[in-house]
Amino acid sequence: MAALRAAGVLERIAARVGREAAGAMCDDGVPAEAVATALGTTRSKALVLLLSAQDR
Repeated sequence: MAALRAAGVLERIAARVGREAAGAMCDDGVPAEAVATALGTTRSKALVLLLSAQDR
C-alpha cells in the first residue's frame, strides 16, 4: 500500500514540475516542439501544458 501511495506522490510531483517547466519555457518563447522534446511528450500535450501555463 505504501508503494502505491509513493507512486501517486511521485506522479503528482512530476506533473507539477512539468507544468512549471512549461511555464518557464513559455515565458522564454520556446516553441512547442522544443517543449515536447524536453519533456518527452507529444507536441499536442506540450501545447496543452504551454496554454495552461499561460493561465497561471
